[in-house]
Amino acid sequence: MDFLTLFGIYVGVVLTCIFLVCKYSGQQHSPFNKLLNYVTKVIALFTPQWLQRFSQSTLHRLFHQREMDTTLTSLSVPYILLVVKTFLFYRCIKTDPGTVTKSKFSSQLHVYSYDGRLFHPGVSCPTCQLVKPARSKHCRVCDRCVQRFDHHCVWVNNCIGAQNTHYFLLYLFSVCLMAGDIALLTGDMLLHAVLRSGLLRASYIDDYGQQQPAGPLFVVQHLFLTFPRIVFMLGFLVFVFFLLAGYALFHSYLGIVNQTSNEWYKSRGYFCQHCHPAAIADHLCNPVPDHSKRYYYSRGLLRNLGEIFFPPQAVRKKDN
Repeated sequence: MDFLTLFGIYVGVVLTCIFLVCKYSGQQHSPFNKLLNYVTKVIALFTPQWLQRFSQSTLHRLFHQREMDTTLTSLSVPYILLVVKTFLFYRCIKTDPGTVTKSKFSSQLHVYSYDGRLFHPGVSCPTCQLVKPARSKHCRVCDRCVQRFDHHCVWVNNCIGAQNTHYFLLYLFSVCLMAGDIALLTGDMLLHAVLRSGLLRASYIDDYGQQQPAGPLFVVQHLFLTFPRIVFMLGFLVFVFFLLAGYALFHSYLGIVNQTSNEWYKSRGYFCQHCHPAAIADHLCNPVPDHSKRYYYSRGLLRNLGEIFFPPQAVRKKDN
């Protein structure tokens, strides 16, 4: 059984559980309650009375205590984002990033021009034994040359290239939005819990015997003690959100200037060589030619984004 099959089964199980929970949430005569009552009756035959009372009180708190005062629309947004994220994840995996092959490399040579500093004409890949088109690179993991190579993503187990960069960028934003939305829902639940408890109007006696109003620090301590796992989950979601947001913004910047991660990394070393005083003086005396500008492939904001979402296709020449 391959990875895609296991992932499909996992997604199916998760979506089924989410659907059943949303459908029967709050209903007294739901299949969950019937199954729970049946299992409880069977287990009760083999458990002592004190353990039964403890289990019933615990299950009641877990399944009947409602802490969220929000609408069904707000609760459905993470599930919609989950479906969108899963689709984009699948497209990132299955879409060919732009493999350079013997049958297509002659036409792929004309998609992008050589900039003369990072990519030079006539250079062959020692592994594929093919002339490398501009902006291509050989991926050691996939063992192939990829057109407009960005990087190999272990997250989706595929290269990110000319044909799937837009799926990868949208996937990053969908995961970021999902983490942010769940964090907002979690924070909203904790806020309502604080408002219902009246902590904002409460007071306590300090070590000197004086009455002090409950400030933000007291409220945070109360939440840590009352909902420790939820607070830690909120902190993890906030961390993931900012981590993914920074990564997504970096790739958005690369898309705006029409540059790949591979080109960005290589260009840093290229331009650092020209920071030497002698090189700067030489550039002042002799103007830098157009082919050595930093963003050689940039064609303006709209054209750069259009190239990502509508990647140029290799045109095959008709044989006479």
